[in-house]
Amino acid sequence: MEFRTLGGAALAVGAVGLGCMPMSWGYSSSQQRGDRSVNTVHAALDAGTTLLDTADMYGPFTNELLVGRALKGRRSQAFLSTKGGLLVGDQHIVANGRPGYVRRACDASLRRLQTEVIDLYQLHRADPEVPVEETWGAMAELVTAGKVRALGLCATGARVARRGGGGLHDGTIRQLERVQQVFPVSAVEAELSVWSPEAVESLLPWCTARGVGLLAAMPLGSGYLTGTLTPGQGFEPDDLRARHPRFTAEMMAANQPVVAGLRRVARRHGATPAQVALAWVLRQGPHVVPVPGAKREAWAVENAAAARLVLDGADLAEIAALPAARGSWD
Repeated sequence: MEFRTLGGAALAVGAVGLGCMPMSWGYSSSQQRGDRSVNTVHAALDAGTTLLDTADMYGPFTNELLVGRALKGRRSQAFLSTKGGLLVGDQHIVANGRPGYVRRACDASLRRLQTEVIDLYQLHRADPEVPVEETWGAMAELVTAGKVRALGLCATGARVARRGGGGLHDGTIRQLERVQQVFPVSAVEAELSVWSPEAVESLLPWCTARGVGLLAAMPLGSGYLTGTLTPGQGFEPDDLRARHPRFTAEMMAANQPVVAGLRRVARRHGATPAQVALAWVLRQGPHVVPVPGAKREAWAVENAAAARLVLDGADLAEIAALPAARGSWD
């Protein structure tokens, strides 16, 4: 697999990453025993994937424990990305950007991941009660202390953008401009896919101009772009998709033309719709790294193979002509 670089520190990672969250959180209808997830991580590493993406809130905490167990004896093969700054309660998820908390959260992640250093430590969400510069300054101290190699920031969601006014990623770009004055940003993680391409017009140009990597979250549209989901199939109550406007029966049916278009391109290449969706993300720039979630070994291997799929101009034009996805972001 080809390697791509993140940030001015030129951190090298495999072109396609592995999102570990679905193995233990968020998609409960398909959660599995830990040994199967360990096998999935190993399959991804064997296929050339290096970037493993997790967070302390996934579970909470269980996803980091799983990744730490999977990397016993294989830590040198992986580029570990985790996140801090969000607390999961019974009813709400709240941000905590206090410097003292950031330091404790990082130490706890190091223990769960069973590692001496985190390759990329990301601020999951800025705390509205704490100046983001203070939070970022505490994170920078973690780099100085040798606990973290580089820092990243997760983009704010559509709900935040609507509340603050302006474009989808305007708030994230403002945060990036502020923290960049404190310590360099190596990567930004934001949703980017065929059916959610908004980052291409706003956030990606900011990253490209500064050599900042973009980790494309949900590049398979939470599974929709794989073509394996049936409109109206339903999801368990604690599956995140059960509350997502794009996963109602009506919207899943309305967005079938997007999947049909990916299938047409896939047939020409002897590929799958998921691989075409990932190849499209890879074509958005040399510092863009899709991070698809996967629970099964076969899916991790299939996703990694997308790095070898090169879409030509006709493919890209056909995808560009697909109808815009219907349904809001969140």
